[in-house]
Amino acid sequence: MTAAASSDPVEVLDCLGQRCPLPVIAAARRLPELPVGAVLRVLADDPAAAIDFPAWCRMRGQEFVAAGSVDDSPAYDLRRLH
Repeated sequence: MTAAASSDPVEVLDCLGQRCPLPVIAAARRLPELPVGAVLRVLADDPAAAIDFPAWCRMRGQEFVAAGSVDDSPAYDLRRLH
């Protein structure tokens, strides 16, 4: 399965310990460098991240895939659409 057809992240961006707006800024810088269709997983424990990532995806025309956890750390999956 290719990265474009998969929900598996092609990269994990560790933003643990960073506060708003740093995790979103880091994701906004990294996502355009990935291939269209790729999923970026962002680890972010700032409580605002749960609101910030879906809102950022809506504003930028990207896909908010899922929120979950990896090794007890909050994780957010974002798909590059363009």
